[in-house]
Amino acid sequence: MPAPISQKPLPESQDVRILDLAAEHVRRFGASRLRIVAVAQDAGMTHGNVYRYFPSKEALFDAVTEQWLKPVEAACRMIAESPDPAFDKLERIIVSVHRSYRDKLEADPKIFDLFCQSMEEGRAVGRRHRTRLQAEIQRVLDEGTGGGMFDISDQRRALALVFDAVYRFMSPVSIRLDKDVPRTQMDARCDRCVRLSLRILASGKI
Repeated sequence: MPAPISQKPLPESQDVRILDLAAEHVRRFGASRLRIVAVAQDAGMTHGNVYRYFPSKEALFDAVTEQWLKPVEAACRMIAESPDPAFDKLERIIVSVHRSYRDKLEADPKIFDLFCQSMEEGRAVGRRHRTRLQAEIQRVLDEGTGGGMFDISDQRRALALVFDAVYRFMSPVSIRLDKDVPRTQMDARCDRCVRLSLRILASGKI
């Protein structure tokens, strides 16, 4: 039997390397002190080459933010596509997002600040993320309505209800404001708000 052919790992793409270095610079110095020239120097390229991939510092920050948000969105998508009942999916999506945000805030606060800034300034990366979360929750609401678990006459109002009820647990700015509140307390509050939302969605009053 011939020996297996060893495969060399694919080289890291330049844009990913720049993102990783930029994230490390933000962690060390904060976003306000990040210098494109310093990132380029660590990447072994000119700052003009960095601008070929990211036309501005803001674009670089948005890409760093989007990089860690992708797994958050993927987890929500997997939950929405699972065979579980709709009420269980809705609860799991909200809890998953809340925990992911809180984990990032605690482990990587300066990168989390970039996310908060994008939401506060209404930048595209924040809007896209919110739209993707809305789409997964809307899918679950539609499924729950079609299966008789939810009694919803107005899907737009139902989606608004969910986001209003759990705003404190899915808004990165609110989560940052609550950073000194013990996680056990926030988890319990989130659970109560989710259960209240589920009762209203099943009540036929929305």
